[in-house]
Amino acid sequence: MLSRACRLVSKNSLNRRVVCVQEALAANACYQPRSRDYHIACGNGLHGTAIKPSTLLNTRFSTVKPITAAVLVRNLSTGDGDKTDLLNTIPEPPAIPQAGAPEIADIVAGAEPAFATLGLGGWTPVGIVQNCMEFLHVGLDLPWWGCIAIGTVVVRTLLFPLVIASQRNAAKMNNHMPQLQVLQMKMTEARQAGNAIDSARYGQEMVLFMKEKKLNPLKNMLVPLAQAPIFISFFMGLREMANTPVESMRDGGLFWFTDLTICDQFYALPVITSLTLFATIELGTDSARMSAANMQTAKYILRALPLFIFPFTINFPGAILCYWACSNFFSLLQVGFLRIPKVRDFFKIDRIVTHRPETLPIKKKGFTEGIKESWTNMKISKELEERARVDEIRFQKAGKGPLVKTYKYDPTAPRPGTASNAVKAKKR
Repeated sequence: MLSRACRLVSKNSLNRRVVCVQEALAANACYQPRSRDYHIACGNGLHGTAIKPSTLLNTRFSTVKPITAAVLVRNLSTGDGDKTDLLNTIPEPPAIPQAGAPEIADIVAGAEPAFATLGLGGWTPVGIVQNCMEFLHVGLDLPWWGCIAIGTVVVRTLLFPLVIASQRNAAKMNNHMPQLQVLQMKMTEARQAGNAIDSARYGQEMVLFMKEKKLNPLKNMLVPLAQAPIFISFFMGLREMANTPVESMRDGGLFWFTDLTICDQFYALPVITSLTLFATIELGTDSARMSAANMQTAKYILRALPLFIFPFTINFPGAILCYWACSNFFSLLQVGFLRIPKVRDFFKIDRIVTHRPETLPIKKKGFTEGIKESWTNMKISKELEERARVDEIRFQKAGKGPLVKTYKYDPTAPRPGTASNAVKAKKR
């Protein structure tokens, strides 16, 4: 067998001349120490000239002509018979280990298909939620219940600044509630009396008062308006993942709800979701002070919401209820955290002033009285709008149509006896 090893020879050591040196080793069958001789090949016809290694190192290459490459090649050779034996003898390949190495079929069977192959994901809000869930599950090797919980916490944490702004505005509106209720009562009385001028004037006073105190009722709706599209995206994304289904979600749950693609057979998750939602509404509305008369109806509707949605949640997949319950628990912790006085001072949230119901201009009413009053206000508002519309139509007809006769005689026509009376007056 022939083997070669090449080495580049420095130009400075060869006096800027290039040579190719070949080492031939004569070996016997027993691989005894072999004598070494070197052959120097160059352009001056010194092929085959044998020299010793010491002579090679001390040789001045003054007569050697340069060639295209400088390579030191060593040839390891054996006898002719040995070469034939080595070429004919091919070693056997190593045996494949039977135990400990996974089969390709097992690796393919254990791998999860990408969401793109299942028709999930994309750049829509629902697809972005699914992509984030896939990243948490595959990239961080988390179970599905952990992915849902972490995704919920991350999203709700990003919405925390909006919660702070809403709490600041709610606290200010609660502290200035008596002044707002006085202006509201005057505006309502003027509207019921049909005095549009006074109603507009009181409305303008309320706007100026709220601008002076930096109040904005719309800021209380920041959190619901921001959470609504996120909740819908999570709801639809998790429902598609459960209906496809993603096979790993069949055992990606926790405790009794191991299968997240089906509904909870014990109805525990729907009950937990409804109870946590009711507790969140009670504590959240209390912190926002929805005790004004115009918010009583909304408060009762929110209280009835958990009971209303319970029959529908019992048929939801476990993935959706897991997200909903995690979101409700986070809301409870958030409300409790913002009730701490030092935390409120740190985020510059005003202390809530407790007003006695008897000292407020608008007295607190029950559910039935609130519904009746709201219905009466709606009827009055509708009548006023209808009256204004009729007045506008009559005004337009009076300006465009013919004159309407509202007298018994024509005042422009001369009446009999008017001329004689005028002559008699002149003669006098």
